[in-house]
Amino acid sequence: MKNLKTLTVAVLAISFFSFTAMIDKKVNTEQSTVKWVGKKVTGQHEGTIKLESGSLQFDGKTLIGGNFVIDMTTITVTDLEGKGKTNLEGHLKSDDFFGVEKHGKANFTITKVNKIDDKNHEVSGDLTIKNITKPINFTMEVDGNSATAKVIVDRSKFDVRYGSPSFFNDLKDKAIYDDFELSVTLSF
Repeated sequence: MKNLKTLTVAVLAISFFSFTAMIDKKVNTEQSTVKWVGKKVTGQHEGTIKLESGSLQFDGKTLIGGNFVIDMTTITVTDLEGKGKTNLEGHLKSDDFFGVEKHGKANFTITKVNKIDDKNHEVSGDLTIKNITKPINFTMEVDGNSATAKVIVDRSKFDVRYGSPSFFNDLKDKAIYDDFELSVTLSF
């Protein structure tokens, strides 16, 4: 009986220390930024989009997971003004692109993390846009209470077809490249 009590105490102690090492850090959505760049044959456009919520999970100081909700209704264009800005924002929110009326949220869940060094992590996860989920990979740098990443997303995998050379032939100078880049800065 004494051995059983000792074993129980040991298991509880190990469980307690394992559990307390896991830290869930909520992302400050007001201080965090997501900037996008979309390129076409004749140039590019850029803008921002807001996180609705997010958190990163750590085991001690090592990143082990995370989950984010992106508010697709907040897509803005920052390189245009006036009618051009309004028109492009409306087009990006339309069914031609992200269909935010039906698909107002996008999600990203970290599924695997490989630590490269003290700050850099190779992140794998599932990105959901327009109710389509696909795996993506990128490197995230974590430094103190902030993290940064450059994420390349192939829009054609999420049925975002407008002007895509993957779906339409002979677009010539009207083609919009499938890959767009997200520059993410998280504060937590």
